[in-house]
Amino acid sequence: MESKVLWTLSNLGDAAFLLPLALVCALWLRTVDARLALRWAILLAIGMGLVGLSKILYAGCGLEIAAIQLRMISGHTMLAASIYTVAGGLLLGGFGGGWYRWGAAGGLALAAAIGASRIMQDAHTPAEVVAGWVLGAVIATLFLVRVFDQPRKMPRALVAGCGLLAVSSIAYGHHAPFQRMIEHYSGWLCQGLGI
Repeated sequence: MESKVLWTLSNLGDAAFLLPLALVCALWLRTVDARLALRWAILLAIGMGLVGLSKILYAGCGLEIAAIQLRMISGHTMLAASIYTVAGGLLLGGFGGGWYRWGAAGGLALAAAIGASRIMQDAHTPAEVVAGWVLGAVIATLFLVRVFDQPRKMPRALVAGCGLLAVSSIAYGHHAPFQRMIEHYSGWLCQGLGI
């Protein structure tokens, strides 16, 4: 039973599941303001770039901070903390007022559970999960503060919620090949850069 719960939580943090949800959020944001959709894409790309860089530097070059057992930033946790927080904030932002904060808090809590599952599965150390959670939370906070810097009620929240649910039902259980690609190519990259 415990392994099934851990597996389920881990799947909820996979890029193959979360990136389509991020795309639905971007499309929804585009109907409000194209600049918000672009800002969301840029912030998420920066977070993914930092995670990827940390994984390449560890897998290919052996760089780590051994004192705190930090080899890489947890991608599952970073994506979960950024995407679920933004999705929850936008969905509850449909009610107007400060409701988006409750959605964001729910997203951060789910991301913490996903991060804990990664620790319990020995995929990451606590420091790696904390780094991913903090990075994702910063991305989501920077974004949501901008979206709701003036009172705003997100339009068509029910339609967007149905879109998120539909995409979730299709994407759940799939796994992105990013980790295999990093493991395969990072040694070559580090060697080519002379690191």
